[in-house]
Amino acid sequence: MAEAQNIPAGSTTAGSIAVAAESTVATRMSAPPSYDVADFPVPHGREEEWRFTPLERLRGLHDGSAVARDGGVTVEVTDPEGVIVETVGRDDARVGKAGIPVDRVAAQAYCSFEKASVVSVPKETVVSEPIRIAVRGEGGVSYGHQIIELGAFAEAVVVIDHTGDGVLAANVDYLIGDGAKLTVVSVQDWDDKAVHVAQHNALVGRDASFKSIVVTFGGDLVRLQPRVRYAGTGGEAELFGLYFTDRGQHQEHRLLVDHNTPHCKSNAAYKGALQGTDAHAVWIGDVLIRAAAEGTDTYEMNRNLVLTDGARVDSVPNLEIETGEIAGAGHASATGRFDDEQLFYLMARGIPETEARRLVVRGFFAELVQKIGLPDVEERLMASIEAELEASV
Repeated sequence: MAEAQNIPAGSTTAGSIAVAAESTVATRMSAPPSYDVADFPVPHGREEEWRFTPLERLRGLHDGSAVARDGGVTVEVTDPEGVIVETVGRDDARVGKAGIPVDRVAAQAYCSFEKASVVSVPKETVVSEPIRIAVRGEGGVSYGHQIIELGAFAEAVVVIDHTGDGVLAANVDYLIGDGAKLTVVSVQDWDDKAVHVAQHNALVGRDASFKSIVVTFGGDLVRLQPRVRYAGTGGEAELFGLYFTDRGQHQEHRLLVDHNTPHCKSNAAYKGALQGTDAHAVWIGDVLIRAAAEGTDTYEMNRNLVLTDGARVDSVPNLEIETGEIAGAGHASATGRFDDEQLFYLMARGIPETEARRLVVRGFFAELVQKIGLPDVEERLMASIEAELEASV
């Protein structure tokens, strides 16, 4: 039913399956979800949801001392024909509809933003070109709220590109109407000193499909929380991710799929590579199957490749199941070093060791990169991987 592996190569890995009588979305949280920052105590680092995060590197996002100031961020949207781009106030009915903040930083972001950016696709509209959202940090501290909304039977691909420097806390909401299909590629390619903390909330309609691809390369600290719940039966969610954690970087991805509706599917697959002293990656994969969610089919997987000494991975897949009437559920996690046999095979055929290592890493990531489906983005990401490997030589 489930697989969990632990290969302690500078890493820790854990997994669990629990059957519970009662549960909420905040099962493993220290406080219930809330839009009000006052409902969350200031974290001290011993809480389950904060124990892997170096709080001192959050630049005050967690304790209220980070005040929006200076440069902020600029947001530019390239909108193909048929797409509607708006800036709305906090009283817009779509704000916060996809999900409630589950920690103090997300609540702080929700309480602090002034205007939300909304990109919407009307019902039955099929957008032929990707919608591109460029978020560039200009220094300072910023709080933001982004909404992507698809009407019934609409189809769109959205690329959200994060670059530049600064400290950003944000909530991103995906509202996917009945029968709609949304693919989102979120790229975190920040400068070396940037801090980015965000909660991504997806509300998937009846017979709708949602595919999320999260790519994290840059930044000093990046902590993302992709979360999915369903608004009707037959919904499908695919959560893919890849990350390359370099010397001194902290990259944390905390997923939750809340199967609250019968006959829905989910699949999560994240892969990461790490190199350099104090490179730290964290992956938490939580799947909650509620008592009402009969016929659920779900699987989650995390794979990590440790390239050098001094790097650390914490990988924790969890399943919480409240009904025995499911189609399938499982999880897997593995962390290890280069496969010496693969390197030997390539080197025995005349390929230098440095090039052989590149080929192994490229092959490790290729499966997920190809799921993006946008050649320019795929080429850019593979080039970034090559640059990271070149820096380690």
